[in-house]
Amino acid sequence: MKIVVLAKQVPDTWSHRALDMVTGLLDRSASEHVPDEINERTTEAALQYKDSAPAAEVIILSMGPEDATATLRKMLSMGADAAVLVTDPALAGSDAVQSARVLSAALEKVGADLILAGNRSTDGQCGVVPAMVAELLGQALAPCLDSVTITESSIEGQVQVEGASLTVRAELPAVATLTEKAAEPRFPNFKNIVAAKKKPIVTWSLADLGIQAGPASAPVQSVMVSAQERPEKQPGPKISDDGTAAAQLAEFLTANRLV
Repeated sequence: MKIVVLAKQVPDTWSHRALDMVTGLLDRSASEHVPDEINERTTEAALQYKDSAPAAEVIILSMGPEDATATLRKMLSMGADAAVLVTDPALAGSDAVQSARVLSAALEKVGADLILAGNRSTDGQCGVVPAMVAELLGQALAPCLDSVTITESSIEGQVQVEGASLTVRAELPAVATLTEKAAEPRFPNFKNIVAAKKKPIVTWSLADLGIQAGPASAPVQSVMVSAQERPEKQPGPKISDDGTAAAQLAEFLTANRLV
């Protein structure tokens, strides 16, 4: 069994994040880069299966800049066996469609019985790339699983929908996305941290995949026509209790249509 976990390097959600006012893209130099938390939970789900089936292989696959290897090392320290990074200058600013094309090509080269991904990333939050990957590979998609059970031939889990909880099952090979409820990531121990430094990280370019991709290859593109910094928050009025505080508060609420 070969399980490939799709991972992404994102700006730290606890730090300052900003948009580039020229390109409209996320300014990735404005904050520290970390593995997306949902990918750690997804990796944990794969590793839990590996704990019960030691012959299973868990590979982390990411598309991103060259420094994303630090993120992959973090995932390897959890217990994954190897990692693959697709990096190429032409991929900067790729949309979901182009990202899915690249990941699909890499997945075909890696070969996988099961592809796991988070249900959405913390930077883009579009949540459509895994579904696009499943479509491009012609595989079934088990989306937004709150719990997961993996066997040698299938994946099964619970999906919450409006007014109901569904049990979904897909025969392998398949793609599945997991929510933050699916697993609690383990803390890497010292032994795995040391071992992660020796585990292989393979780097591929677009030439290695034999495809052309990225914004320049997209048939259509979105273009930012203008940008404006969000105005700083202004402090609200202060009400002093001089005997008229209640009247002042009522007047403020009424003026702002809050009552």
